[in-house]
Amino acid sequence: MVNTSPAKFVEQVKQEGSKVTWPTRKETTSATVMVLIMVSLAAVFFFIVDWFISSGLQVILGL
Repeated sequence: MVNTSPAKFVEQVKQEGSKVTWPTRKETTSATVMVLIMVSLAAVFFFIVDWFISSGLQVILGL
């Protein structure tokens, strides 16, 4: 392990931070909308699957 002074470490962190490219507002918005759509679709899918399984078990068990 290399011994690095705290000042040198902070300097290296700042250098690496300057290399980061942040997404634009448009990219962030479109990604958020896509995530919300996919989560909604997954919720509907699992609701339907759960309903079918529940109905099937009620028929099988005669409840």
